[in-house]
Amino acid sequence: MSRATRTAKPQATPHAADSHDLIRVHGARVNNLKDVSIEIPKRRLTAFTGVSGSGKSSLVFGTIAAESQRLINETYSAFVQGFMPTLARPDVDVLDGLTTAIIVDQERMGANPRSTVGTATDANAMLRILFSRLGKPHIGSPQAYSFNVPTVRASGAITVERGEGKTKTEKATFNRLGGMCPRCEGMGAVTDFDLTALYDDNLSLNQGALTIPGYSMDGWYGRIYRGCGFFDPDKPIRKYTKREQHDLLYKEPTKIKIEGINLTYEGLIPKIQKSFLAKDVDALQPHVRAFVDRAVTFTTCPDCEGTRLSKEARSSKIKGKSIADVCAMQISDLADWVRALNEPSVAPLLKGLQHLLDSFDQIGLGYLALDRPAGTLSGGEAQRTKMIRHLGSSLTDVTYVFDEPTIGLHPHDIERMNQLLLQLRDKGNTVLVVEHKPETIAIADHVVDLGPGAGTHGGTICFEGTVDDLRDSDTITGRHLDDRATIKEKVRPPAGTLQVRGATTNNLRNVKVDIPLGVLVVVTGVAGSGKSSLIHGSVAGRDGVVVVDQGAIRGSRRSNPATYTGLLEPIRKAFAKANGVKPALFSSNSEGACPACNGAGVIYTDLGVMATVESTCEECEGKRFQASVLAYTLGGKDITEVLAMPVTEAVEFFGAGEARIPAAHKILDRLADVGLGYLSLGQPLTTLSGGERQRLKLATHMGESGGVYVLDEPTTGLHLADVEQLLGLLDRLVDSGKSVIVIEHHQAVMAHADWIIDLGPGAGHDGGRVVFEGAPADLIAERATLTGQHLAAYVGA
Repeated sequence: MSRATRTAKPQATPHAADSHDLIRVHGARVNNLKDVSIEIPKRRLTAFTGVSGSGKSSLVFGTIAAESQRLINETYSAFVQGFMPTLARPDVDVLDGLTTAIIVDQERMGANPRSTVGTATDANAMLRILFSRLGKPHIGSPQAYSFNVPTVRASGAITVERGEGKTKTEKATFNRLGGMCPRCEGMGAVTDFDLTALYDDNLSLNQGALTIPGYSMDGWYGRIYRGCGFFDPDKPIRKYTKREQHDLLYKEPTKIKIEGINLTYEGLIPKIQKSFLAKDVDALQPHVRAFVDRAVTFTTCPDCEGTRLSKEARSSKIKGKSIADVCAMQISDLADWVRALNEPSVAPLLKGLQHLLDSFDQIGLGYLALDRPAGTLSGGEAQRTKMIRHLGSSLTDVTYVFDEPTIGLHPHDIERMNQLLLQLRDKGNTVLVVEHKPETIAIADHVVDLGPGAGTHGGTICFEGTVDDLRDSDTITGRHLDDRATIKEKVRPPAGTLQVRGATTNNLRNVKVDIPLGVLVVVTGVAGSGKSSLIHGSVAGRDGVVVVDQGAIRGSRRSNPATYTGLLEPIRKAFAKANGVKPALFSSNSEGACPACNGAGVIYTDLGVMATVESTCEECEGKRFQASVLAYTLGGKDITEVLAMPVTEAVEFFGAGEARIPAAHKILDRLADVGLGYLSLGQPLTTLSGGERQRLKLATHMGESGGVYVLDEPTTGLHLADVEQLLGLLDRLVDSGKSVIVIEHHQAVMAHADWIIDLGPGAGHDGGRVVFEGAPADLIAERATLTGQHLAAYVGA
C-alpha cells in the first residue's frame, strides 16, 4: 500500500476548555484498559480508533455509555427498576460530565418474529392512523390495521336512547376489530408439523415416545402429559382413538390437578408454537433449532398471502392501495406516494410520515420495504434503521454512541452517513464513533487512538487530538491513515467459470454472469444493489462452495474460540497425558467443572419479578474449574491460564518445549493468519463482533477441502493496518488452488482483485443488474459506475 496525498479536512469547531464542556474519565480499568484517563469534548464528534481489541469499545461502550445508562436507570422507582436489567458500575475511579447516552450499535434486530422495519421505526403506527382516517371503507380504529392485534369478541353494557331524554342499559355483544389474520395469527406463514418428529407412535408416553427437546417423562412436561387423564400413558400412541390423538396434539389450554398441584394442560402443537415458534428461530439453542428444522415446515399463509393482515384490513384502501400494499412498496416509492397525498385534515401526520420515509432514503435504506422482517437486516442495516428514529428527535445535548456506522456501506453511501453524523453533532449533541474507515475518521473534530496493540498489548491512550495531528503522530493509525492500495500490474488468469443464469432472487433482474474460478473475485455495488442476492441466492449451496459470513455462531455462552475451532480437544488430551488423569477433568462443561456454578464462572440469581442478577462465583472466583483441577499443569500453566492466553502467545506456547502440540499449533496459526491473534482462547463467543465471527469461521474452514470460498465483507472491524494482512491471506488462499469470491465495499480489496463484478446502478428496483464485469483497471478507466468513480479517486487515477 502507498500513502495518498493528504486532503484538506473541513474546519472543525474549536474545543471548549471549560470543564463543564468535557466528559472526564479517570482510572478506567474495564476489560484491558490500563488505568485510562482522558477528557473528551462535549458537543463535538470524537472518533475512537485503534486496532481490533485495543480497548475502543471497552472505553466507549463498557465505560462511558454503560455508566450513563446505569445512572439513568437509578432515577426510576424501585418498582420500575425491577423490570430492568441490573447494571454494575464500570471499573473506573471518576466519571464526570456524563449526559444521557443513546447507543446505536450493530446488534441485529428482530428477536421477535413479529417485528418488521415498519414496526421498529413507528412507520407502521403512523400508517395505521392514516388508514383509520382516510381508508375506504372505514373499518375502525388504528388497531384494525395492525397484524399484531386480533379481533376479539366481547360483551358489555350499552346505553340505548328511548326518546324524551330516557335511556336504557342493555347487554350487548360486539367485536373489537384487530388487523391480525386469524389463519396465521399475524405471522404471515402457516406451519405444518411432521408428527413423526414429535413422537415414536410405536411407544407409549411412559416408554419415552415424545422426541421433543425438553419433554422428557422425568420433567414437568412428562408429569403433565402422563397424569392429565386424557389418555392412557401406557398405551402406544398408534393405538390412540381420534379423540385421544386430538387431545395429545391440539387440545386447548385446560386446568388440571396433578399430585395436588393446579396445572394447565395444552396439546403438543400449540405448546410448541408458543415455546419454540413465537421466537426468532435463529435465536434458539442449536439442538432446538435442529428439531424445528426437522419437524416444522413454514409456508406462506394462503388466507393473507403473507401480508399478516385480515381480509377486512386489506379491504380498506387509500387511492386504490391497502396498508398491505404500501408496506410492500420500496420505501423510496412509498415516500413519493405519501408526498402525492393532499389531505389537509391529516397534514401534520403526513408531514411526519414524509420526513420519516425520506430519512430512510437519506441514510441509504430507501431500497427496503416496511414489511421486511427486522431479523433479516444485516448488522449495518439494523444500526442505520435504529439511527432513523433519532434524526428527527427534539432531544439535544445527549451523547450518541455509534459502533462502526459505515459497516456495509459503499463509499458513495459513506458520504451520506458522514453528513448525518455531523447533523447530529450540529444539533448540540456529543457524538462518539468507534470507527476504522479513514473517510469517517477524517470528519472528526477530535480523535482518540487506543493501543498500541490488542488485548494485553493495548488498553492505553496512544494519541488524542485533531486528525491532522494524528497523521503526523507515530501511531499505527496515524501511519496507515492515508494508505492506498495500488492496482495489480498483472491479474491472474481464470481456471474456469461458475455460471449463473436467470437469477431473480429479490431484486435481481434475470441476471446472467460468469464468475471466474481460480482467482480473487470481488462483488461490489451500493447497499441494496443485489450483491448478496446474487451470491447467496445463486452460488451458495452448490457443491464445493464454503460460505463464511458474519451470522451468529450457534452455541451457548459457554462457547469460546477454543471450543468452536476444536482447539480445546488436543489441549485437554495433552493436559491429561502430562498429569496421568482423564481429559474430561479439563472441561468446564464436564467433570472438571466447579460444582458451585456448574462451570459457568458466574452464579445467576432469579429474583422473581426483579431482573436476574449475575455475580462471579465465589467458589472458583470465575475460573470455572474445581480447585483440584488447577493443580495440574502443562508447561508450567494450568488450564485457566491457558484459556486466558491470547492466540499470539498460545502460538509460541504450543509450538515448542513440553507444551508442544502440533494439532493445536496448526489451528492457532490459522487464527493468527485471519487477524485474530489478540483474542483469548476462552473469550465467550457472545462478545465477538460480526467481523470477528466471520474470521473465526474462516479459520475453521481453511482446513476443509471446499474449492470455492465466499466471504461477506471480511474487512468489517479490521484496522487499516490489518487490511494488508487480509489481502495477503486472500492471495494465499487463491495461490493454494482455491477460488475466492468476496462481497466487499473496501476499495483496497477492490483494487487487489483479479476480477470485479459490479451490481447496480442503484439499490432496490433501481439495481439488480450487472453494470460491469472485468479487471479493476478497466473499471477505473471507464468510470461508468459509482464504484468505478470512487475506486478511481481512491487510487488517485
